[in-house]
Amino acid sequence: MTVEMVRPVQARFYRLSGHVQGVGFRPFVYRIAQECNIRGWVQNRLGQVAIHAEGDADNLQAFHYKLTHRAPIHSHPVIERTQIVEANQYSSFTIVESSEDDREDISVVADLPICEDCLREMNDPTDRRFRYPFINCTQCGPRYSLIRKLPYDRRNTTMDDFPLCEECKSEYLNPLDRRYHAEPVACAKCGPELYFQQADKLVSGNEKALRACVDALKNGQVVAVKGVGGYHLMADACSDEAVQSIRQRKPRPHKPLAVMMLEQHIEQHVVINRQLRTLLENEVHPIVLMDRKPNSTLSKLVAPGLNEIGVLFPYSPLHFLLLQEYDGPLVATSANISGEPVLTDNTEVVQRLAKVADAFLHHNRRIQPPMMRCIAL
Repeated sequence: MTVEMVRPVQARFYRLSGHVQGVGFRPFVYRIAQECNIRGWVQNRLGQVAIHAEGDADNLQAFHYKLTHRAPIHSHPVIERTQIVEANQYSSFTIVESSEDDREDISVVADLPICEDCLREMNDPTDRRFRYPFINCTQCGPRYSLIRKLPYDRRNTTMDDFPLCEECKSEYLNPLDRRYHAEPVACAKCGPELYFQQADKLVSGNEKALRACVDALKNGQVVAVKGVGGYHLMADACSDEAVQSIRQRKPRPHKPLAVMMLEQHIEQHVVINRQLRTLLENEVHPIVLMDRKPNSTLSKLVAPGLNEIGVLFPYSPLHFLLLQEYDGPLVATSANISGEPVLTDNTEVVQRLAKVADAFLHHNRRIQPPMMRCIAL
């Protein structure tokens, strides 16, 4: 008769820092714990993550490796501490409620551009978030601009204004779903929505407001568009009159203006190579300088006297939808008046930019003001 050897249970305690909140790190830990037959728990602890892991030596070694080598793309975890501890003989692995007992080194996650998964869902007519301007998951979406205080839980963000519908709540509570504790998670039933404002005209509803905004842009008007962390002034990048309007009103008489484009418009207007494309697709979606093509229809007023154009991809689902509907390049420059604080409040924007923008595309998700956010943190 063969006697099977029972491997002794060992336990380790981990403390990890880096961008480990707001990027799906806890559900990631949960999944690899299932893969490696690890029991214990994972918990947010004000800017860091604590893990108690129990299993045999081989499984713990595999778990340790996967913690950093298979971590979510935006997380960049650092194992600050590993300690052998006493095994408590847990029967499963769980995600426990965030701790607010002590204050650790805090690394606030930046707002993240829309991921490929969400972009695909947003363009899928069969998906329930088809064309939803605020689609997001643990891999993307607003973070820093929502946080009122830590730990990074929905109740501590401006998304607390939007109670989850049953479908979103089911995703939010499922550790195997990529929207598990994605704090900005929402849909058209329960989440933020757009509205368009021009003089006394108010257009509510995502599709109608988006359409009204596109019509205004096609008519050569300057629109202040509320994005993730503030407002952009946007206008037809191929219209001398529209670009000149931004320059005169902001005022920004000479400095180059950035142009937002979709993939299908890039080759039409600028010279691009593999290196520049890699920069454009970087996770922070930077503005990349590219040589203008001789046959480009971009207004010469975008970058007076220069052959280089500052180009950026749309970074939020709203901007993707706007660019798709408009089907052309748009100037996208900060709506902030030089030397003044970032404009985030819908009513204040209308008052402050009354002589700058012809119209406004708002949404009702509050942007946490940077000064208040700093105090809270």
